[in-house]
Amino acid sequence: MKKSYFITGAVYLAFGCLMLTVALLTESRLEGILFGLAGAGIVPGIQMIVQYFYWSRPQNRQHYQEKREQERIEKHDERKERLRDRAGRYAYALGLVAVSLSILVFSALGALGIVQQSGPILLFLSGYLIFQIAAGEVFYRTLQKKY
Repeated sequence: MKKSYFITGAVYLAFGCLMLTVALLTESRLEGILFGLAGAGIVPGIQMIVQYFYWSRPQNRQHYQEKREQERIEKHDERKERLRDRAGRYAYALGLVAVSLSILVFSALGALGIVQQSGPILLFLSGYLIFQIAAGEVFYRTLQKKY
């Protein structure tokens, strides 16, 4: 296993410990977020470090090489690539529909007076919708030129 995997795990762990320290030493409204970031850094960091040491053992190296070869084969399987592409396209279309419906719902809630500050939400969702459509076009044209 690559040493960079261990280093990445150590960085995650250090970040999580730093966030935990900040959360314990300060009192603010951001405490919950800081504790969440601490958990999001510490848990994956420990998991990556443990995996690095497990797969780096001499008795596990052969099994790790077989596992990596199988993953490489699975990743480059043409049928699975097409299925991943189709799933991504469906998720993109579903995201566009969800954002469009959210804009309509928040507009209606704002007009009825149920949600007081619907303006910022609507601006964000509208900007996100435009960003998602533009990103889809850019990715499509880039891939079209590449292939």
